[in-house]
Amino acid sequence: MEFENIVLTKEVPIAIIQLNRPDALNALNHHMMTELAACLDQLDSDRSVNAIIITGNEKAFAAGADIKEMESAGTVEMLERDSFSVWDKMKRIGKPLIAAVNGFALGGGCELAMMCDIIIAGETAKFGQPEINIGVMPGAGGTQRLPRVVGKQKAMEMVLTGAAINAEEALQWGLVNKVVPAEMCLEETKSLARLIASKPPLAVKLAKESILKAFDISLKDGLEFERKNFCMLFSTEDQKEGMRAFIEKRKPQWKGK
Repeated sequence: MEFENIVLTKEVPIAIIQLNRPDALNALNHHMMTELAACLDQLDSDRSVNAIIITGNEKAFAAGADIKEMESAGTVEMLERDSFSVWDKMKRIGKPLIAAVNGFALGGGCELAMMCDIIIAGETAKFGQPEINIGVMPGAGGTQRLPRVVGKQKAMEMVLTGAAINAEEALQWGLVNKVVPAEMCLEETKSLARLIASKPPLAVKLAKESILKAFDISLKDGLEFERKNFCMLFSTEDQKEGMRAFIEKRKPQWKGK
């Protein structure tokens, strides 16, 4: 599949998706998001890929949504566009998603990073939800995912003032996992992706699914969901291999079965 606004590179067992609208600081238009969702869906079905990185360039991960696409739209038109269905498709990706962020991750860019499971930030990264400054509010998860990560008070501050925070603040607030020199951001992310990709794929998928479930259901229901996934893994070849290798003091050979 050919893409216009993203660049896909496979370094098996990982894949890197680079957002590629540099003249617009990788502003997220509908075409780019449609391509991104299609690419992720393709990689989710690719058995040679076990972890996926989403990145931008040195200036911007993504500086927000493409305002030119929305400026003249009305409520009915926005509803009919159903732009958010693309984001909903991305939520269903089973493989680990890791964001490598340099430069601006604002508005939709911040929301896209938060949709990933792990965020590695370069020292130049800036995160924010500035939608309030143009008369609207976050619409792709900013008012829902952000408070779950940084807490109500800090989310209120970011959303209601529109002010951005730098990489170190994002680390302190729990928004990112790690801050590294900007020039090392992608390589550090690749190293982490390769480490995750070296683990048994089915266990990784069900572990990710279980963690995400914690944000949607009660602790009681979440524990029940976790236990079912835990027990389900005992029907896999990788569980037998992993435990056998541990007992035999050797490196396991995963099959993803």
